[in-house]
Amino acid sequence: MTIDIIKDEEKRNKIRFVSFIIPEFARAYKMNKQVAYRYLKTYGGLDFLLENWWALHTDNPMYAVRDMYDICYENGGVAR
Repeated sequence: MTIDIIKDEEKRNKIRFVSFIIPEFARAYKMNKQVAYRYLKTYGGLDFLLENWWALHTDNPMYAVRDMYDICYENGGVAR
């Protein structure tokens, strides 16, 4: 039972961070949230975020935003 509680808490924390950082990305690159989500999904930033959220959430959010942009840029994305 304790393991289930930990996993549920981890899922909630992951959802909270992803829900927080996508609007931060949108704000930094002057996109609306839907466009930012599609951009991140298309160019690998969302996969990077979901795989590395635990490390990303411990640092300044702008580093996470920059890292996601760098991943997208490497995969052909250029934020307008």
